[in-house]
Parts: sequence; C-alpha cells; structure tokens
Amino acid sequence: MSDIETRELPLAGVTVVEFCSIAAGPFCGMLLADLGAEVVKVEAPGGDAMRGWPPLSDGYSENFAALNRNKQSVVLDLKTPDGLAAAKELVRGADVLIENNRPGVMDRLGLGYAALSVLNPALVYCSISAYGQSGPRAQEGGFDLTMQAAAGVMSVTGDSDAPVKCGVPVSDFASGLYAAFAVASSLLKALKGGRGVHIDIPMFGCTLAIGALQTSEYFGTGASPRKLGSAHPRNAPYQAYRAADGYFAIAAGNDNLWRAVVRAVELPELDRDPRFRTILERARHQAALKEILEERFVLHGVDHWIEVFRQAGVPHSRINDYASALADPQVRHMDWVRELRLPGGHETRTFASPVRLNGQSLPIRRPPPALGEHDKAIRRAAGEELA
Repeated sequence: MSDIETRELPLAGVTVVEFCSIAAGPFCGMLLADLGAEVVKVEAPGGDAMRGWPPLSDGYSENFAALNRNKQSVVLDLKTPDGLAAAKELVRGADVLIENNRPGVMDRLGLGYAALSVLNPALVYCSISAYGQSGPRAQEGGFDLTMQAAAGVMSVTGDSDAPVKCGVPVSDFASGLYAAFAVASSLLKALKGGRGVHIDIPMFGCTLAIGALQTSEYFGTGASPRKLGSAHPRNAPYQAYRAADGYFAIAAGNDNLWRAVVRAVELPELDRDPRFRTILERARHQAALKEILEERFVLHGVDHWIEVFRQAGVPHSRINDYASALADPQVRHMDWVRELRLPGGHETRTFASPVRLNGQSLPIRRPPPALGEHDKAIRRAAGEELA
C-alpha cells in the first residue's frame, strides 16, 4: 500500500515549533507532523521527561517514540540568553507554536503570545494546560488521571464503588486532538489574513466536552449519570455478555438490530415481552434482559456467538487484548502497524496514523529523534550557527 508523497500532505510547508512534554502537547504536534507539517521539538537540556518512560529499547523509550515521530529535536536552555534568542528566531519563521506549560511560564520566559505575536503577527499560538489560561484553577497542574477524576469520567467508569480510570489516557489524547483541530482550523484564517490567534486548550474542558452524552443526561434529568460497566444507559442489548468460555460484546442500537438479536438467539418471545418493546424499555430492564440472554449465551463458546451475530448483521466483537487487536486482519489491510528504527538502530514497530487520504496512508517521514539530534541544522537555519 503506497503512502502519500510529502508535498501532497495537507500541512506541507507549515512549520510548527513545539515546546511540549509528556503526552497531550506532543500528541498534538505529532498529528500535525503526520499531516505534513515540519515540527521542531524544543527540549530542555534534560529532554522531554517521557524519554525515560519504559519500555526502553537500547535506552530509547518506546512510549516517547509513539508520540514523537516525524519531528526534529533541538536542545535549547530557555533560561540562557543564547537559548532564548535561538527560540525566538525559530518562532519568527514559524506558522504555529504549541506549548503545554502552566499558564504564565512562557510569559516569564519572554515567549508568551503577547511578545511573540509582535515578532510574528501571523503566529497561531496554542497553549494546552490543565484548567485553561484564566480562572480560579488556572495555576493548578494536572495529568490525565486528575483530569478524568475532575471531569467526571471516573464516576461513570467501571462497575463497582471503587473509582476506576479509563485504561486509555482519554484526557491527554482528547486534548491533543482538540488542539490539533483548532490549530489546523486557525491556520486557514492566519495564512489568508496574516493575523494569528492564541488558542486556549484546557484539558478539564476537553474532557468534559467528550462526555457530551453524560452532561446532556445530567442537564435533562438533574441526576448525575451512574457507572454501568460495559452497559449503556439508553440502549440494550448493548454491552459485554458471558459465553461458555469467555466474554463478547454486541451492540443492538436500534429496533431492527434488536429483532435480529431475537432471531439469532431463537427466542421469539422476547419480541413480544412488554419489557423489551422499545429501546428505552429495553434499557430500563436491561438487567433482566442480560440474565435471559446469558442463559442462552453460556450454552456455546465465544467463537460460536461471533459467527452467529456476524451472519445476523449485528455489530459484535470479541473482548480483545492489545495483542489480539493489533493482529486483526483489518489492521494489516490498513497498513497501520509500521516498522520503525529508533535512534541507535533498534528495530521496533509502531501504530501509524489511522488517517488515509484518497485511499493512501500517511507516511512516517522521520523516525522519532534522538535528544538534540537536529541542533546544528535547526540553529543554522535560524541564523544561530553553533560553534
């Protein structure tokens, strides 16, 4: 399967300077880089802290690699006149700046939006922080766990009284996605009109925003949504079910799919049961429905039911671990898993961008960089030749 050529990528010719570490900001930078932007990652002398996160392959973090492909790395000590001057020269010629420091840090360094917009009026400046650039909590820090806790995600996750976070860092990556979307959208105006913008991406707000179905439930009922495990508050059958040898999931999200389930399990009386006549009634009585269905499901193994619901046209899935998910034939068809060479020569694999344009995959144009790998080239281009 062929990749799109670099010059044909949507953000080809766009230059991004990234002052970010850990997850949300670097993920935003990588999304822009995947779509063709030239992303220069500015790192402190010690580097992005994620460089030390295991698993380490020949001393290089696989976690870091997963969020920093298609970038260049330059080391600048922003607390020194030389480092600060070099950073300003980079920004002078850039289209976008991304940073995920606490509010006020970039201002104190002389790299805030007010200062840099004078230097580069068309600059799209994106700030990612825990709670936003203003307000009573603006100076508080945050990580994915505390954002999930603050924004209500943990209150609807799991199926017991013990608080459980989502196993995937949804706050980090939702914030990175909002940031990349806002940057790409703002570039349209900035490149046409010559005026940039300061984008404020609060992780707290982004995490609340992706809980739109939960906030709307609260606004509509006055009651906070409750945790339901794998079940759905407004649909059934729509959860994981126990079979003879494990679990599988089905999602019958409308009446036609419900009738397909009834036929598949050969229980026609369910369609006449007043408890299950409508979607809302099925959701209201889903505990009873689950008990009835599982009495049938435990008679056969997962493989049997996967085939039954495939033939019935009902959305279904095994409960995959990541090894199984990555081995899915659709992953191979889409060419999502790619070979990747880490600095030092270690060969690994990575999950590439899932986006395809006109049937073509986005390329991995550069492997993740070694710390300061591009110092000389970048500072030379910025007019700050190293000795």
